[in-house]
Order: sequence, then structure tokens, then C-alpha cells
Amino acid sequence: MTDLSKITHIDVLQRIARRRVPRMFYDYADSGSWTEGTYRANESDFQKILLRQRVAVNMENRSTRSTMLGQPVAMPVALAPTGLTGMQHADGEILAARAAKAFGVPFTLSTMSICSIEDVAEATDRHPFWFQLYVMRDRGFIERLIDRAKAANVSALQLTVDLQILGQRHKDIVNGLSAPPKPTLANLMNLATKPRWCWNMLQTPRRTFRNIAGHVEGVTDLSKLSAWTAQQFDPQLNWGDVEWIKRRWGGKLVIKGIMDAEDARHAVDSGADALIVSNHGGRQLDGAPSSISQLPRIADAVGREIEVWMDGGVRSGQDVLKARALGARGVLIGRPFLYGLGAFGQAGVSRALEIIHRELDLTMAFCGRTDIETVDSGILLDGRRDWF
Repeated sequence: MTDLSKITHIDVLQRIARRRVPRMFYDYADSGSWTEGTYRANESDFQKILLRQRVAVNMENRSTRSTMLGQPVAMPVALAPTGLTGMQHADGEILAARAAKAFGVPFTLSTMSICSIEDVAEATDRHPFWFQLYVMRDRGFIERLIDRAKAANVSALQLTVDLQILGQRHKDIVNGLSAPPKPTLANLMNLATKPRWCWNMLQTPRRTFRNIAGHVEGVTDLSKLSAWTAQQFDPQLNWGDVEWIKRRWGGKLVIKGIMDAEDARHAVDSGADALIVSNHGGRQLDGAPSSISQLPRIADAVGREIEVWMDGGVRSGQDVLKARALGARGVLIGRPFLYGLGAFGQAGVSRALEIIHRELDLTMAFCGRTDIETVDSGILLDGRRDWF
């Protein structure tokens, strides 16, 4: 049995996940659109930001505790909504939600999850979690989905606004991505090399999009579900729809997918409680800038009128600290927890959170700060200069 305490870097979890997860689902998580330039920039741009090391300061009694939407968190990190999480590991959304609950950080369930809203609520004893919503053409389905989220004790709704149409992701097309996998010769040969994944998947009935299956009239089998999903993302989404969802939901609303200061102002005007600076992990507009490069100007544009978060390229606790210094109240992580999940299930997600927390704590101390609430651009070499 692997001693997870000896795994000290997210990259190690990534290598193990690559061996254990079927190719189409690993590639789904670990890829971007077109040339993947934006996907790579999300990560590499963090490396351009240099930290200011301080010495001979009291480093005792450190705290990474903060709040996101007024909710206490063990560190300013939440698990991002990721589609098909339950295909990285059987019951993946349930396992990730349990790990997040135990660690003290928020978990976000995707509309395109394998485990349903109700599955996650039941498995976590109705512990509050967040739910990510895509706007579909079928507004009746959206209304029912919002009502189900309310009934499941969801405490905040994340509305994704950057997926009105789907970016071209070459690996998904080549792999013939589907949930569950289609029984082609190539897929069967690949699955034969993943016995652990197959065994775990045989133990669960959750193998398709359970937020949708059984909740849409006329969708009675997998082929009809796939066809319905493919034509449902609404290219006509506009800020009027955002305001309608805010009224219909009535609770905390987060706008995910902001990459422009003007759109950030629209998010404020819509009545949202937080926005997420995000390019969808580099999976939509290839050639767009990295999320971290746009964070400072967006944070400046909205000031304290709305909480500003970011995602995209966060792979370490140092990245969390840099984002905080450049104006983010919190960050969301997707791929790091998916690597942990694919490698070791719930224990792997917990280990990913432990790694990021330790890196955050130690780096904060080396920068001369003992409380995450005091972190600002002063921890960066030359402050908030133009790093990009």
C-alpha cells in the first residue's frame, strides 16, 4: 500500500492518475482546446511572479483560515466544478465532496457530473456544498435543477457564462469521449490495462450524467441523453438571463468565466455575490490570456463591490498565495484534486489538499506573514508591477 505521506507534490499524483485512469477520461481532464497555448499559459504565468523573502520575523502561530462568501474555510481554496468527475474514479463527486468536507473547504458539483445533486447531498449528510449551473435552452429543466439544488442544501450557485458553445478539444474528439465509454476495440483494449478503475466502476450504478438522466422528458436512453446534451447549451445566453437566474435562485450567486474588466462590471450590476476570473482551464478560447494575468486588472475594476476569485493553472500553495497577493479572495482548483482522485480516490483528494495547504503555509511564513488575511502585494518582489 502506498504511503501517501511520501507524496509531496501534485505532479506525483498526476503521474499515478495517468497510469490508472482510462485514456479518454484522463485526457478530458488534462487537456485544453486547439493548440493548448492558453492551457499551458495558465500554469507557466504563475512562474513569472516572484516572491519577496523576509527573514528574522516571528513565524509562529500561522493561520491560513479565511472566508469565501462569508463561509469559514481552512484555506482560501475550493474544489472547482469539473464535469465527468465520477469517471476519474467511481463515485468521484461523492468522494471529493467528502474529502472537502473533512478538510474544511467548499466543494462545487458540476451540472455535468456523474453523481447527482441528490447523491452528493445524501452521501455528505446534507453538508452545504456549491452547485455549478450551465444555462440550457430548456428553461423548465433549469428551473427544476435550481429547485433540486435548494432542496439539497446547496449554499451557493455558480453560473458558468463562458460555455455557450463548446471549444474544440482535439483529444476528446479523437478519443470519442462518452460516459460510459463506448465499447469500441480501442476503448476495450485501454480499459483492459486499468483493472483497478474497472473494478471500482463495476461496484457503482453511477455511470452517466445523473443530474440529467431521468429528469428530462423524452430522454430514455444513453443515445438520446447524448443528443439532448449536445444541443442544449444556449448560445443566446445574456446578462438578462443572469438576472433571471439570480431572482429564481434567490441565494448566493457566483459568476464563473470572467476574463474582461467590462464583463466584471456586468457581473457586479447583475447582483452576483462573487465572480471567478477564469478561462475554463484553457478549454474554450485558445489564444486568450492566462487567468492570473487578468486577475489584477479585474480586481481593480470592481474593488470591494464583489468578491473576486480565480481558477486556472493553480498547482501549488505558492500559486494560491500569489493569487491572493494579486487580488483574489480565493481560488478554485480542478486538475490537482482530479489527479488525486484518479490516483487514490478520496484519500488522494485529501492528499492533494494537504500538499497545497502545506505549501501555502510555509511560503506565507517565508514571505514574513503569519495570517492569510494580511497577505497583499507586499509579499511580491516589486509589489504589483506588470508581471505579464
